[in-house]
Amino acid sequence: MGGFTRNKPMKKYNNLVIGIQPIKEAIDSGSFIEKVMIRKGLRGDTFKELFDLIRDAKVPFQFVPDQKLNQISRKNHQGVIAFISPIEYQDIDNLVQMAFESGKPPCFLMLDGVTDVRNLGAIARSAECFGANGIIIPEKGSAAINDVAIKSSAGALLKLNVSRVKNLDQTLKTLVASGLHAIACDEKSEKPLWDSPLDHPCVIVLGAEDTGVSADVAAKCTDVVKIPMTGSIASLNVSVSAGIMLAELTRQRLINKG
Repeated sequence: MGGFTRNKPMKKYNNLVIGIQPIKEAIDSGSFIEKVMIRKGLRGDTFKELFDLIRDAKVPFQFVPDQKLNQISRKNHQGVIAFISPIEYQDIDNLVQMAFESGKPPCFLMLDGVTDVRNLGAIARSAECFGANGIIIPEKGSAAINDVAIKSSAGALLKLNVSRVKNLDQTLKTLVASGLHAIACDEKSEKPLWDSPLDHPCVIVLGAEDTGVSADVAAKCTDVVKIPMTGSIASLNVSVSAGIMLAELTRQRLINKG
């Protein structure tokens, strides 16, 4: 029995496009691509055509070792694998305009460094339940929207508007200039969330559980609040924080409406 090792089972991925030409066709056809993984050091005229197309279409890409690609698929991937998104991403400027035109105070959630797909799904579920206008995520450093995220959201990700942006802090600056209050949730703040005007047009900013909202993004926020707690554990799961923030927002808006 010595020396025998069992191959690890391959992780199952849905919605893959494999190989240079199929990915080119997917981009040309308007498929919504989550990202493209490219083998490090890949060269050649055919690949250059694909890479130019990827950049022109502003598709997120990542250079990875060949071993990573082989773990995803044992087919002849030619050094490139694309992940097709199950949703259509929306333009943030259009979403903001439509939200203001609805006659109700807009509410968006911005996720800064939330990389767990189940947390993303749970946040989306709360956002849809409380009537948020959409979720904003970065092109890089965010959980993928895949079948696990959709299942965790109870299908909310298929109903909710999601915008994927290149730069969170620049997007936040634009949102504030458009009239939205940017409210970050940070356990180090001294201000409880109910002292912030969540009934106004706003974007709620939530960070990763370990690092919180990044400094660049926090600097663009107009308010920083905390969720007061009395227990011994210092922090909440980010999806729980999102639900509490949205519940307080709804409470304020219902009171002021009445």
